[in-house]
Amino acid sequence: MTRNDWQKDSDYIALVGDLLAKPEVQKLANYTQHHHSNRLDHSISVSYESYLIAKKHHLNVRATARAGLLHDLFYYDWRTTKFNLGSHAFIHPRVALRNAEKLTELSPMEKDIILKHMWGATAALPKYRESVIVSLVDDRQAVVEFMSPMRKRVMDWRKRNVDRVLNLLEK
Repeated sequence: MTRNDWQKDSDYIALVGDLLAKPEVQKLANYTQHHHSNRLDHSISVSYESYLIAKKHHLNVRATARAGLLHDLFYYDWRTTKFNLGSHAFIHPRVALRNAEKLTELSPMEKDIILKHMWGATAALPKYRESVIVSLVDDRQAVVEFMSPMRKRVMDWRKRNVDRVLNLLEK
């Protein structure tokens, strides 16, 4: 799967296109997420990968795609903004849910997916398999996004050194 495969998936676009068109969702591109990505790209990645898993397992693809897209719908830098009511892991799902409810009507499953996407970092247990999928994909995406510059450097180093060794062997 490549980064922009979602753009060619008409079934996926049919599920989330209305949300992607909203300025409130597009505004997520202005916020850094996991140091090397922006929040919009992160949310789309989580949404699309979760959608593909839900589709493969014949689960609720609509709720998974839409809630996956809205799971981080908040407009602050979590590294600098602090709350008296708890950690960012505890607070931001509630903020995202409140913001999502202003944009669209949400099903009980979509609400659970957004609220429970930090499962593991918080004690709130997911009620649906779709909630677990989005939570796990979100964790995976965070690692991928954080590590991507390092991975590129390692791959570049490896290519340079493999080429050098192959050149030496040819002599």
